[in-house]
Amino acid sequence: MSERAYKTLRDRLILLDIGPGTPINEGQIAAELGFGRTPVREALKRLEMDHLVVSYPRRGTFATIVDISDLGAISEMRRLLEPLAAQKAASNQDPALRPEFERLAAEIAALTADDGRDALLDYDLAVHRLIYRAAGNHHLEETLVRLDNLATRIWCLVLGRVPQIGEHIHEHVGLVEAIMEGRAEEAATLAEEHVRHFEATIRNAF
Repeated sequence: MSERAYKTLRDRLILLDIGPGTPINEGQIAAELGFGRTPVREALKRLEMDHLVVSYPRRGTFATIVDISDLGAISEMRRLLEPLAAQKAASNQDPALRPEFERLAAEIAALTADDGRDALLDYDLAVHRLIYRAAGNHHLEETLVRLDNLATRIWCLVLGRVPQIGEHIHEHVGLVEAIMEGRAEEAATLAEEHVRHFEATIRNAF
């Protein structure tokens, strides 16, 4: 239950369904999810480590503010680690994950603007998390998931001013194909270009 509460709240915070600065009511969330307070409290402790919520003595817990000034530091880390994850995923060639890569590549290639914001963002999160898992290094995976979550929050903040969201999502198709075909160096290059494009897109929106 703690894991389910964590993932549910995490995704709501990432996509700003729980807005920055919003107070988190443990009892209300527990009732909504059908859990007791303990799993929710445990989930919030993990989310605080992820920098998605912050707790203040005698004031309570709140969704963290999204600060665009964090973009540079987040992107600096992602420019180093995203290519590493893509390179390792291409080198590992885990056959158990290949069907997931194939499905995601096909579904992303078929996406259109009519699919809506939530569907596009869900695919963006899904493909990144799959690449991190395929890298086969859980420390790298955990670090990149946290960084990608924070980057996605910034993206959601400016989404109305970023018309080319579909173009950004479609970039994953070439990256996934390079990974599936074992082209490790190309996968690393495409991953770095993807991060740089993301950062430039966000900065142009301000």
